[in-house]
Amino acid sequence: MAKGAAKSKATKAANKMRGTQRKVGVKVRTKVKFYRPKTLKLARQPKYTTRAVARENRMDKFRVIKYPLTTESAMKKIEDHNTLVFIVDLKANKRQIKEAVKSMYKIKVDKVNTLIRPDAQKKAYVHLTSDFDALDVANRIGII
Repeated sequence: MAKGAAKSKATKAANKMRGTQRKVGVKVRTKVKFYRPKTLKLARQPKYTTRAVARENRMDKFRVIKYPLTTESAMKKIEDHNTLVFIVDLKANKRQIKEAVKSMYKIKVDKVNTLIRPDAQKKAYVHLTSDFDALDVANRIGII
């Protein structure tokens, strides 16, 4: 009996193994080049910050706007198109110019157009909203 029980136990184990052992087929490659598989790239989690003190914004409103232009063409823009003309910092962008004018002169800006002059200075045309008059603002600033 012991011999028969051992034989049946062995056949059961063999049958179990027969189901798990499969022949693995060869992967068919369709491209000539081998592309390295993409692996997981985890975000860095530093133990301390790279800078002890955060940098402060050096482009403040007093650096952005250098001075208002008082040429004849600028005066015409003030009168006809409700637009103020400023010479601004070369590195200042339109959003910075808009915020600087808004905070310095307490006015609402509709849009800002910029250009770089041949003498390498940036000129900004600041168009005001309809509820603000550029002539009044120019008088208050001291352009006129």
